[in-house]
Amino acid sequence: MVTARRTFHGALPLADLKRLAPSLAGAEGSVAYDLEFGTDKLGVPFLAVRVDAVLPLTCQRTLETFEQPVRIDMRLGLLADERDEAALPPGYEPLLVGHEAMSLAAVIEDELILALPLVPTKPGTEGPHDAWSTAPAAEQEPARENPFAALQALKKT
Repeated sequence: MVTARRTFHGALPLADLKRLAPSLAGAEGSVAYDLEFGTDKLGVPFLAVRVDAVLPLTCQRTLETFEQPVRIDMRLGLLADERDEAALPPGYEPLLVGHEAMSLAAVIEDELILALPLVPTKPGTEGPHDAWSTAPAAEQEPARENPFAALQALKKT
């Protein structure tokens, strides 16, 4: 596929992505993808992955379902051996390929799993930005009188 510079375009239903499903609030919708195999100027074989999706997630603050848009534009360097990872140019992520056939749906699913937020929160539900502390509240000191106030009274006389 690399030497033929193959490209694939299409859509995958979210319901077909079984490893991603437990992180989603539902399986409605699809994932649009563009995949391009090739070799760059340095001779590095790559897989360019472009994915657009709207993932239904559960907000961890409000427990409401919301839609999280996800856009992935990634270039994966195709490696036959883990030791070749250090030779990848900047901007490439490693993808170890074996002798068996590679599942393009699995590659897309992996990238979507990596793009998920650690703690999904619905936009606009950000909580207060006050500092939280378990320490007891500091007691308010009573306002002290200025020690130079007496001198001010002498100056007026």
